[in-house]
Amino acid sequence: MSLPSAKALEHALGDDIVALPQSLLWLARSRTLVAADAHLAYEDVIGGALPLWSTATSLHTLLLVARQREAAEIVFLGDVIHGSSMSEGAAGAVGNALALLRAQCRVTLIAGNHEGRRRGAAVLGRTEESVERDGWQLVHGDVPSLAPRTIVGHLHPSLPLGAGTSMPVFLCAPTLIVVPALTPYSSGLNVLGRDCTKALATFGVESVAAGVVASGEDCVFPFGSLAALRALLASDRAQLAQPFERGVTHRGRRKR
Repeated sequence: MSLPSAKALEHALGDDIVALPQSLLWLARSRTLVAADAHLAYEDVIGGALPLWSTATSLHTLLLVARQREAAEIVFLGDVIHGSSMSEGAAGAVGNALALLRAQCRVTLIAGNHEGRRRGAAVLGRTEESVERDGWQLVHGDVPSLAPRTIVGHLHPSLPLGAGTSMPVFLCAPTLIVVPALTPYSSGLNVLGRDCTKALATFGVESVAAGVVASGEDCVFPFGSLAALRALLASDRAQLAQPFERGVTHRGRRKR
């Protein structure tokens, strides 16, 4: 599928809550930059022979946007690291990255399921189960929250574009905002599929009513509601099928 022609540098998801490019969320009142599922040191944790390029890339992105926005705080919505079992060098790289971010502003780490039973303390230090910012409860999202308004990560929502590619997206409703994953390695949860519908239902949100905003490298693409997006895609498929269907009918008539 193709992206819509309408695009913007940012898109408001609610009062003073803004979807940004690079899969980042901005809480304007508290000047908080929110990132979900960074999975730092991914390459080392999976045992790959690749350099930790994704950790450096995520660090660069967060530093740049934090400086541009004059952020007072960066909140990681869990899965800060891909796993707590990593080499000494990788642990040092993650520690240095967090130190550079802390030199810019306050950094709060929410623990996710990838941090492990000890919540990644050996690598990350102190982590939180949840924090409240601007009237929203910020949690990882692997366990549904009972808070009236929740911002979560964990689901890695994305929109398939075809040819094996996808784009990270925000999902938003009056009581829930799902932030896409910062890591470049995750193809994510297809927002058009049943698994997404089930995941949102655990938070009491009907998927068809959820808003969808795709997040690119330097702009965002508001799609409206998920129901509208699905209708658009169904219409596109129908238009593509019409010439083929007419051709089949015509050939059938000629055979008669």
